[in-house]
Amino acid sequence: MATAIWRNASRLRSFNRCLNARSLSQFRSSIPSSTTTPHSLCAPSLPSFPPVIPVGAEFKSLGIYGRFLSNSTATPTENQEKPSSSSKTNSEETQNTGGSQQSSGSEGKPVRGGPVSWLSFLLLLATGIGIIFYYDNLKKRHIEEISNASKAVKEGPSAGKAAIGGPFNLVNHDGKRVTEKDFKGKWTLVYFGFTHCPDICPDELLKLSAAIDKIKEKAGIDIVPVFISVDPERDTVEQVREYVKEFHPKLVGLTGTPDEIKKVARAYRVYYMKTAEEDSDYLVDHSIVMYLMDPNMEFVKFFGKNNDVNSLTDGVIKEISQRKK
Repeated sequence: MATAIWRNASRLRSFNRCLNARSLSQFRSSIPSSTTTPHSLCAPSLPSFPPVIPVGAEFKSLGIYGRFLSNSTATPTENQEKPSSSSKTNSEETQNTGGSQQSSGSEGKPVRGGPVSWLSFLLLLATGIGIIFYYDNLKKRHIEEISNASKAVKEGPSAGKAAIGGPFNLVNHDGKRVTEKDFKGKWTLVYFGFTHCPDICPDELLKLSAAIDKIKEKAGIDIVPVFISVDPERDTVEQVREYVKEFHPKLVGLTGTPDEIKKVARAYRVYYMKTAEEDSDYLVDHSIVMYLMDPNMEFVKFFGKNNDVNSLTDGVIKEISQRKK
């Protein structure tokens, strides 16, 4: 450590001597010399130092010399860094200016709207609602037209003569052969069913029996109720006799062979068909209609299952009253 310090002090002394010698030569020369001398390799002029440096001050002078060298070498570097920093600042400003120009340019352009605007959405919604209401009203009108047409067929007066009714030859519940001629001169209500019917036929025959009694009370008109079986295989004369007694004393029961029943059913446009058989027990699907026939055994009007006792009574009285005028 002492050797290094001593070496540095020696170098400092040599540098001091060099400076002193250069300052003396400058004073002696009347014209400043611009030629290169061995001393030109030295650092820029500095204040002269005394030739003798105290030993205690060697470290201080060494520190000053080191700071001088570092400042002299760092100054160009700082000067070089300043332009670079300024150029960097300029470039950043240029970028910011360009960015602002781009943003201002983008702000100046019209912003394109979405594919669906609020106005078009509202128009589409209103159109959809209108279409729904239109078809809903159209459906309601169609249903009302069908309902009115069905009411006109069921309750209105018959227009012209329908091809319903005709000659028949059957056996009554007393075992006697009868034809349509036996019922002429009387108003007749004819119903087709079968004695093994579980519910519909009994309900309709009860309604028929109650209606003819009310017609008699209200209008004084005698109506002959007639029951024709569509199950000739099981509905024998005896079976039909026992069956009609349960509803009304005036109820006439008719049966016959399968061909005879088929013929009369076709004449009155009655549908009937056996359902799936389970041993000997089966049901017969058939039309549920009552036919009002005039004294000539010609068709006047039919009444369906939707008519109750009162509507059936009023309907029959109305039709008969119109025919008597």
